Amino acid sequence: MKLWGGRFENQTEKAAFDFQSSIHIDKRLYKEDILGSIAHSKTLNKCGVLNDDETNKVIKSLNEILDDIENGVLDIGMEYEDIHTFIEATLTERIGELGKKIHTGRSRNDQVATDFRMYLGKEVDLLVQLLKDLEKALITISEENLDTILSGYTHMQKAQPLTLAHYMMAYFEMFKRDIERLLEVKNRIMIMPLGSGALAGTTFDLNREYTCQLLGFEDITYNSLDGVSDRDFAIELTSDLSIIMMHLSRFCEEIILWSTEEFSYIEMDDGFSTGSSIMPQKKNPDVAELIRGKTGRVYGSNITLLTMMKSLPLAYNKDMQEDKEAVFDSIDTAKACIGIFTEMIMSIKFNKERMLIASEDGYTNATDLADYLVRKGIPFRETHKISGQIVQFAIKHNKKLSEISIESFKSFSNLIEDDIYKEISIKTCVNKRKLIGGPAGEAVIKSINRAKKFLNK
Repeated sequence: MKLWGGRFENQTEKAAFDFQSSIHIDKRLYKEDILGSIAHSKTLNKCGVLNDDETNKVIKSLNEILDDIENGVLDIGMEYEDIHTFIEATLTERIGELGKKIHTGRSRNDQVATDFRMYLGKEVDLLVQLLKDLEKALITISEENLDTILSGYTHMQKAQPLTLAHYMMAYFEMFKRDIERLLEVKNRIMIMPLGSGALAGTTFDLNREYTCQLLGFEDITYNSLDGVSDRDFAIELTSDLSIIMMHLSRFCEEIILWSTEEFSYIEMDDGFSTGSSIMPQKKNPDVAELIRGKTGRVYGSNITLLTMMKSLPLAYNKDMQEDKEAVFDSIDTAKACIGIFTEMIMSIKFNKERMLIASEDGYTNATDLADYLVRKGIPFRETHKISGQIVQFAIKHNKKLSEISIESFKSFSNLIEDDIYKEISIKTCVNKRKLIGGPAGEAVIKSINRAKKFLNK
């Protein structure tokens, strides 16, 4: 069955029909399509197109179709052009000519845009919940590691000592922004285009606000041309998903590095690792690597949509049928990656002793040496130079800063006293950074408390 064809003399070539058919992709919109049709039938009743008896018959049959699909009684036929055609054909098959009235005042252009937005609003809620589950995992790890010392890096060189808790809460902040972005885009997704028709609305007096309320949208579109032409919401969502995947990929890169023998900061759980078909000693972080790899897939979907829309004149063009495959794949990929990442991160064993030993190398306390001299009254720029000279001395003599004698310290500045050793101990370096957002335990606890409030909103 086709929803068009009256002006054609010849049948569509099967190859052409199969090429432009989208039901293999948009079949997942069956529920939204049926709910949209139920709401539309009620609106048609209000404007006199359907009487009460007809409306009840349509609604009853549509609900039965929905139940039959979800219970496996009715299979969605792949021979149909799209999900809209299948639902309308099934409805007409069950209630006869009355089923043909359901499309009055409606085009597939505004119908699919409405279905699509309804589906994405639901998927955004699922994505937000998955991210919140991940955030809870990060809080759990942080609370267990408030005193676990870890080197911070810049330029992949050891920089300053932090804590594992502070590190985990840095990623909490990233995923928090992701949640906020998703909630923001949902506001723009949940705008109802139904009533826009093909592009110029309809001559039927449809109460769009009533339909909007029935379907749970926040508002209606206010230009019929834009209503069917807009895919900004899909582009924005895949952009948000790209950022989520970028955050996951960065985190995975660190996990992969930390799991190497050279770092040995963590031990990956066997359940999230794989081996080699030739090297029996291998334990590979394949889950983390695959998440990192799948990031490019989501980026590609975002570029697909941008490229698809960049030259399209108003209003609807068949190019736009490509939107759903890109968005659905991005959502499926992101959901799978967030879910498996949360399980993986909770299974990791952290080598606290190794992290502490590693943080004591690399002169990560050099900034604290400079700060110590500032408190002695020397301008920072001068203390920076003195501290650099002391580091150079330590390197030449193969010593840590804590291993330099007080006499050697005083050769660089006679203001350095015995208390220097306490001031440059790694734990002191961390604990003194207790300003808001810092790595000290009390600062991280405050961050965790703020994080819990965010999740409980």
